[in-house]
Amino acid sequence: MAAINFFSEDIPFKVAHPRKTSNWLKAAIKKEKKKLEGLNFIFCSDKHLLALNIQYLKHNTLTDIITFDQSENDKVLLGDIFISIERVKENSVKFETSFNDELHRVLIHGVLHLIGYTDKNNASKTMMRKKEDAYLSLL
Repeated sequence: MAAINFFSEDIPFKVAHPRKTSNWLKAAIKKEKKKLEGLNFIFCSDKHLLALNIQYLKHNTLTDIITFDQSENDKVLLGDIFISIERVKENSVKFETSFNDELHRVLIHGVLHLIGYTDKNNASKTMMRKKEDAYLSLL
């Protein structure tokens, strides 16, 4: 059975409701007509995510999320999603939302990236935000 797993890398962190969160993400994946093969969410520090950003993407900037698509088929979701808990905390303050709301936005954002959505320009950012909002409303 395809699974969604939650891990922490270099910080102590646990998702508050892992089963509910997994079911929500699985429903979003199904609605996008993709088959879940496996997803790993790895929660980490800014330092850890920055090292990955430099090593794999050649970006020397802080970010809240990096996705690694492991799938060889565009109909299947298989990947690793690294999330900086420090960025999520800071962004929840910046955007005046709760930590959990911001965490859920970042979780679905990573899934949407693996599905194939991008946020490279204003039009794609707008589309991605609409998708995020639609799936967040189902939570």
